[in-house]
Amino acid sequence: MFVSNNYRQKYHFRRSTLIGRSQFLQAGVTTLGSLILITFLGLFTFEAILLTPTYLNYMKVARILDSVEKEFDSDDPTRRRIRKSISERFDVENISVITVKDIKIVADNGGFQLEAVYDHTIPVIGNVSFTVHFDKKVLLRR
Repeated sequence: MFVSNNYRQKYHFRRSTLIGRSQFLQAGVTTLGSLILITFLGLFTFEAILLTPTYLNYMKVARILDSVEKEFDSDDPTRRRIRKSISERFDVENISVITVKDIKIVADNGGFQLEAVYDHTIPVIGNVSFTVHFDKKVLLRR
């Protein structure tokens, strides 16, 4: 089939004009798209607000165990002294998610290992909830 150059130029001009118009008409986000986007961003923000205090409490527990490690490392600690120190620090930091009894003090060769392993459940909406697992271990040497 023979097509003249004149026809090709007209066809390409019309085609590029139509593509340019459709791109111009489709620029931006629709109302439905923006509602969906705002909903997802809102849910993500809501979840972050709910989870932030839980992670801040974990950071306090981890900092307490690290400070107990610095206090008793190579100081021949006893289980009673370790528990008393952790209890005092929990009172000062107002930790209520985990108790001193929940921290395991296991005799290890050459010292003690402190283990704070716990789960924290955060209710979200209705019967939907988040469960976060925390595991912090510290080794005290004698």
